Amino acid sequence: MSSSLVVCEVDESLKAKLKKFRFRKETNNAAILMKIDMAKQLVVLEEEYEDISMDDLRNELPERQPRFIVYSYKYIHADGRVSYPLCFIFSSPVGCKPEQQMMYAGSKNRLVQAAELTKVFETRNTDDLTEEWLKNHLAFFR
Repeated sequence: MSSSLVVCEVDESLKAKLKKFRFRKETNNAAILMKIDMAKQLVVLEEEYEDISMDDLRNELPERQPRFIVYSYKYIHADGRVSYPLCFIFSSPVGCKPEQQMMYAGSKNRLVQAAELTKVFETRNTDDLTEEWLKNHLAFFR
């Protein structure tokens, strides 16, 4: 089964954008939304967002299509410290076409490696994507 799985490459311009995003100086929440170009079998940039909340980001996601998200989040810790973790979120809603799910799932690790991220989360329900959900997942990394 795994020999027939198509793993997509990451677009070179997207790799450069992700690297630049890692070292951004802004202190607001921001996101890079990525999708797979099925014809080219390539992970490409779909949209960039500045100063976007998790609620607004959730509303930008398609209901029945997977997406990859890199989210820069202003995280205020319980002791008052502030950090800006970069989070990789794989959204694969229930109801996606199985071929899409397979292609995205098979491409996820390559994209995570290309983006050099360690905080990697997945959801099958876009309604879960809230600030509370993100804080709960980030609590593991304290």
